[in-house]
Amino acid sequence: MVLPCLNEAAALPWVLARIPAGWRALVVDNGSTDGSADVARRLGARVVREPRRGFGAACHAGLMAAEGGLVAFCDCDASLDPAELPRLAAAVRAGEADLVLGRRRPVARGAWPVHARVGNRVLAGMIRRRTGLSLRDLGPLRVARREALLGLDLTDRRSGYPLQMVLRAAEAGWRVTEADVPYRPRTGDSKVTGTWRGTLRAVHDMRRVLA
Repeated sequence: MVLPCLNEAAALPWVLARIPAGWRALVVDNGSTDGSADVARRLGARVVREPRRGFGAACHAGLMAAEGGLVAFCDCDASLDPAELPRLAAAVRAGEADLVLGRRRPVARGAWPVHARVGNRVLAGMIRRRTGLSLRDLGPLRVARREALLGLDLTDRRSGYPLQMVLRAAEAGWRVTEADVPYRPRTGDSKVTGTWRGTLRAVHDMRRVLA
């Protein structure tokens, strides 16, 4: 499981404790200054450093470093539960889907700010018009086969990485599905969609990918 990480020392103990049996945590440290890498190592995770800042840069570094046949991606802020992974991965293992996205379902007030939800809805609509995929969320918890993901030749290294993955998967004829997952308030400060500025930056990156 690839866990892109930027100053998530407070969230890591909970996240790593929830990694399912049979999966290994691969924490990609993207320039943390709070000791996240040390915390992750102490808790038994493999740590990879990615000096280039950017969500996509961290995700892709994890994909390149991963060794398993299946690769999952999950935010490292305790908003998503890694224990949900076996349920998502089951469809890929069974050959029923090529890419499964976790559709976020907020379970507490403030888990998913309105501006982030609106931005996500707009992007989902743009994907539907371009690819025909009826997705309702571009959730960061997702799973697919590693070799197939490498074959998509993903190039975005910023916030557009998750969107580019979905677009190229659709263009390649992949079966892309969703499964509901609980979404909780994150631990610590948000770097992306927790603020209007972060949301606008993410939407800008994703619109650039669509263009």
